[in-house]
Amino acid sequence: METEPHLSPQDPERQENKQPEKARGADINYGIDDNPPWYLCIAMALQHYLTMIGAIVSIPFILTPALCMRDEDPARGTIISTMIFVTGLITYLQVTWGCRLPLVQGGTISFLVPTLAILNLPQWKCPPGEVLDAMSDTDRAELWQVRMRELSGAIAVAAVSQVVLGFSGAVGKLLRIVTPLTIVPTVALVGITLFPHASETASKQWGIAVGTTAMLTLFAQVLSGVPCPGVVYRKGRGLCVTWFPLFKLFPVLLTIAIMWTVCGVLTATGVFPAGHPARTDVRLRVLVDAEWFRVPYPGQFGWPTVSLAGVLGMLAGVIACTVESISYYPTIAQMCAAPPPPLHAINRGIGIEGFGTMLAGLWGSGNGTNTFGENVGAIGVTKVGSRRVIQWAALIMILQGVLNKFGAAFIMIPDPVVGGIFCVMFGMITAFGLAALQYVDLRSARNLYILGVSFFFPLVLSLWIQAHPGTIQTGNETLDSTLSVLLGTTILVGGVLGCALDNLIPGTPEERGLVAWSKEMALETGGGNGDGLPGGGLEFTTNTFDFPYGMTLMRRWKWTRYIPFLPTYKMKL
Repeated sequence: METEPHLSPQDPERQENKQPEKARGADINYGIDDNPPWYLCIAMALQHYLTMIGAIVSIPFILTPALCMRDEDPARGTIISTMIFVTGLITYLQVTWGCRLPLVQGGTISFLVPTLAILNLPQWKCPPGEVLDAMSDTDRAELWQVRMRELSGAIAVAAVSQVVLGFSGAVGKLLRIVTPLTIVPTVALVGITLFPHASETASKQWGIAVGTTAMLTLFAQVLSGVPCPGVVYRKGRGLCVTWFPLFKLFPVLLTIAIMWTVCGVLTATGVFPAGHPARTDVRLRVLVDAEWFRVPYPGQFGWPTVSLAGVLGMLAGVIACTVESISYYPTIAQMCAAPPPPLHAINRGIGIEGFGTMLAGLWGSGNGTNTFGENVGAIGVTKVGSRRVIQWAALIMILQGVLNKFGAAFIMIPDPVVGGIFCVMFGMITAFGLAALQYVDLRSARNLYILGVSFFFPLVLSLWIQAHPGTIQTGNETLDSTLSVLLGTTILVGGVLGCALDNLIPGTPEERGLVAWSKEMALETGGGNGDGLPGGGLEFTTNTFDFPYGMTLMRRWKWTRYIPFLPTYKMKL
């Protein structure tokens, strides 16, 4: 067995189809167009799967009680598998044909707020407990399925607006007013608003949660440059010992595996009593009851129904997700050493996201789709922004959505471990949102005023609205629920407030950060590829945002230059 010298991820021998070095990838292991070896892709894809599974699973556990479903109902596992299946399907479509950034599209907490508001309407409230107990299994199933059909129709119809915004190019026009002082509160408030969920999950066993956070910090930051030996097979040379940055590539995966094992040992030795949330067998029944094989399909709980109140309520979730995704795109591009996302990629990304939300509604997941902030944080921690890795992750999700036992096994990850991961990931999301402040003049009293108000006021108003449901009384139930949802969403209130103040209060373009931001967002479109960095620098790869197939033919047709979601789009904003 031969021994190879220490090879970094940037060395040619460790790459397959390695693209030229990216100008924006100063600290990146694998950039957007890099294709790591298949075995590394699978391991890093599994890491992304484990990052998103906790958030995906938490949504049905909040949703199903509001649907009047029993805790022991096996349909809960069906909803979980359906959501993960649709997540994989839309993620693959988004990464391959949509915006082509390495992001995960999945269920979002933004849709839970309007969902709970809809299910809190008098006609959808659950009957008293004694009535529920007296129902037969058939009647109980119809009870929650009729509510799921109402949610499915509302989500699918509301998502049409997002499809139109994206594919018509209208969302690209919004970039004139979506400035850094809009991005900062929108993205940062995602992490800030999620802190109660991280706190609740971590508080189930603070020792395990803090240990998880500490171990992830150790692997991702302290030991990231320490190489580890590994055995690889080289054609013509056989097995070889090579050195690679294990801790830098797989900090999340290693942390979950180690802390899961620790919880298993403490469970087996009886340190954690029966029923303790840190035990590895606390969700064993989910694994036992899960089916081995089941393919989710549209209308599996009955064909969706549509009501005006439901659609208007879900529009709040669609608006919040659209603003949030627009905020994430340039951040993800910078993190994975990609060029600034051109207009056609942004338009296409929002359109595909809306299409994914439609499918999620029709499939009966009870939720929509949005860019997963947790996986944005994972890219920041691991410095792995390869598109190929996310495509593998999407395939794993699709497979898990069919093989329910496989997914049920990962659902058994103890809550405190997930809480510890969230403490890092949500913090990273907040930090990435604040990073947009680099474009604005922080010495300006104008900018500081806008920043302070757009951060503080949404927390005051939205959290109060959430804590006092039913406060808004206009005499119209549909309007009441819609206003409650809109004003109770911090990222929506913060983004709209920051956008309005920044565009209404006088300020110079340099002061507002518009000059630097226009370069970051690639507002002057010319296909968005191969132009290099403004002011010099290395050229980007010429196919970063191109479709994987058909580009030669598309460039021959002049009419494609006027279609706002095609890679040949050359119209200016």
